[in-house]
Amino acid sequence: MFVYLSYNEDNIIRGDIMATPHIEKKLKLLPDLPGCYLMKNEQGKIIYVGKAKNLKNRVRSYFKSSHTGKTAKLVSQIRDFETIITSNDKEAFLLEITLIHKHRPHYNIQLKQGNGGYPYIKITNERDPILLIVNNVKNDGGYYFGPYPNVYAADETLHFLQKTYPLRRCNGYQKRPCLYYHMDQCLGACFKTVPQKLYQQQIRKIKSFLNGNVSSAKKEITSKMMEASNNLEFERAAELRDQLKYINITVEKQKIITNDNTTRDIFNYYTDMGWISIQIFFIRQARLMKRVKRAFPIVNNPDEEFLSFIVQFYKQKNQPLPKEILVPESVDKDVLASILDTSVKTPKRGQKLDLMKMVKKNSKLVLEEKFRLMEFGKRKTLGAVEELSRKLNIPIAHRIESFDHSHIQGTDIVSAMVVFEDGLPNKNMYRKYKLKTVDKADESASTHEVVRRRYSRLLKEHKSLPDLILMDGGEIQLAAVQDVLQNELNLNIPVAGMVKDDKHKTAHLIVDNNQYIPLKHDSQAFYLVERIQDEVHRFAINFHRQVHTKHSLSSELDTIKGVGPKTKVKLLDNFKSLDKIANASIDELKNTGISESVAKNVKLTLDILIKKRKK
Repeated sequence: MFVYLSYNEDNIIRGDIMATPHIEKKLKLLPDLPGCYLMKNEQGKIIYVGKAKNLKNRVRSYFKSSHTGKTAKLVSQIRDFETIITSNDKEAFLLEITLIHKHRPHYNIQLKQGNGGYPYIKITNERDPILLIVNNVKNDGGYYFGPYPNVYAADETLHFLQKTYPLRRCNGYQKRPCLYYHMDQCLGACFKTVPQKLYQQQIRKIKSFLNGNVSSAKKEITSKMMEASNNLEFERAAELRDQLKYINITVEKQKIITNDNTTRDIFNYYTDMGWISIQIFFIRQARLMKRVKRAFPIVNNPDEEFLSFIVQFYKQKNQPLPKEILVPESVDKDVLASILDTSVKTPKRGQKLDLMKMVKKNSKLVLEEKFRLMEFGKRKTLGAVEELSRKLNIPIAHRIESFDHSHIQGTDIVSAMVVFEDGLPNKNMYRKYKLKTVDKADESASTHEVVRRRYSRLLKEHKSLPDLILMDGGEIQLAAVQDVLQNELNLNIPVAGMVKDDKHKTAHLIVDNNQYIPLKHDSQAFYLVERIQDEVHRFAINFHRQVHTKHSLSSELDTIKGVGPKTKVKLLDNFKSLDKIANASIDELKNTGISESVAKNVKLTLDILIKKRKK
């Protein structure tokens, strides 16, 4: 996200802030579904978590509207986002709070405080049980229901249950009936022994109610509400109406938070077009604490890929096994359980099955988003290639090869080549060249050698040639390439030089007869050329550093008595740097295949060299 004063095809102005091209693409893929969104900064850190009834409308509003104050500052730092869909707004609310307490995003100021708890309705485990609102689940034998994000609704439902299915409301035996007993809201533990059977009947009804079987209770309340309305008791009717609403809110099923503390990982997947998308939901402390997503091409059968992924996932370092793993029906649970030595199940109904469906739904959305982003990227890169080809007046350059040279004051001269296919780098085709005929800084000679070696080999091996060659440089490199291609190899491949300005930034292209071809700095063709130039320069520099470092090491080792060419190779291959060789023990040095006396000599000599460097 940047602040701009003008408009171009890649950035859309929204007040003072524009969405990056990457975000613009992702905004088009948002679902019309409830869920949570996680905003990330340039480092990939989550800086804000929000919930939405409609993810598409809510997330787009950040980038399609003007903002001020903290919101504007937040939006200016967003570089990416991800979403987790839920079944309803209530689940989104629960997940939002959980994610905020997990990630502590900088901009969630108001919601960062607190312990992340939600109220539960509890039936205590004692001789005369009572109903309570509590904030934590304990292993004390009590029955817990919830948690409930709407505290007021949970409280009102508790009062309804205490009136409808009374247990004990008083502090216990006190020789006389309490006020609640006279109000029919206590079974009388305050002055008599209440039969266990009576408590069990009430508890059975309460548990049924809190598990969602509320039709009879709602029918009774509705009847009383209509009766109050007919008797013009409108306040009483409104009170009963609100009671119905609170019951609906309290007993509505939700999947983000469970009613037990079992550590549980939930796996599911979705496949399409030869790809598999896998998601894992981690349930900890009865909450969805984390989500992991992966997408990759399928090599074998999807179920085999999925099973292999799960096994490999838990073979990773610091990846503890949960008490329970949930997987779809198609997975061989017995095999997985025996390999991982933990419980593996497939839910058939209820909350866990709903969670499985949610994980699959998220897997599908991630894969669909990936395909569409890939299509966007393909269209954009192909468009850049087509635009560049038009500028150069050549057929579409599906394959572009680019060369650059690197050296330090004429020493350790190397060349490198990168390949871009349809606008994207193909790193498998990159090549490095140690120059054989050039021993000083000579751009023309270096270009002659590397171009000759590259294309004479392609001709000899009957391999395809590129559609365009781009040289990182101007007239000298351009002339050298054309000389080799036309006069030595009899090839007619289009060639252009990528020229930089005095600030070392891509400026324009140069072709035959030193003709300059300008590129608009906001055009796709310019971005493609700039990327190719940066990439080939990076690749050449990195290769040169490797060669120079190795030569430097080699020259240092040459001064050590007893270290010949073979010993030098062994040390360099094993330790890579002088510091690592110097820090190695005598035994570690001997393990490379050198004698103890040579190892001691290497150790002593390098210790002295390093001390001199530090001085």
